[in-house]
Amino acid sequence: MRMFVALVPPPDALDDLAEFVGPRQEAEPGFRWTTPEQWHVTLAFLADVADRHLDDLVVRLGRAAARRTPFEVTLAAGGAFPDPSRARVLFTGVETSSESGGQELHRLATGARAAAAKAGCEVDGGRFHPHVTLARTRRPVQATRWLRVLDAYRGPTWTAGEMTLVASHLGEGPRRRPRYELVESFPLARG
Repeated sequence: MRMFVALVPPPDALDDLAEFVGPRQEAEPGFRWTTPEQWHVTLAFLADVADRHLDDLVVRLGRAAARRTPFEVTLAAGGAFPDPSRARVLFTGVETSSESGGQELHRLATGARAAAAKAGCEVDGGRFHPHVTLARTRRPVQATRWLRVLDAYRGPTWTAGEMTLVASHLGEGPRRRPRYELVESFPLARG
């Protein structure tokens, strides 16, 4: 099963971002834009979770979340992977309202990755870079003007109070996009 562990912004944060991005999407038809239902901050990506590991994964993620404290988050500005001059992914950034919030976010990602590894799941991805993917493109593009547009964005602040385990079913959503299925939510409960 293809899965990921994520922070999912609340509906008002998703609506605000959609209101900002929506009118601008037609200006770049070469991008494959993601939809608000797909927007999340990936903490750990698990390309292939065997059924036999799922129960242990859920238990370990619950423990990892229980060790963390809720923190304030804002979606703001933007960026591109691998870089603006040859972008393949356009994203909005994730800011925390304090240094301790930033530490909690990174510790949450570290805890989610460690929980998955201890449960026998292979964790994909490199260094954690919190973001919400807005668009992808098959060929690298110059995205500097998009970053200037996204730099004007600052969404509402919200409290990250849980992390979520999600199953990703490739090609089963509208227009052959992935369909996401909530498997379990884990409250951040320390303190």
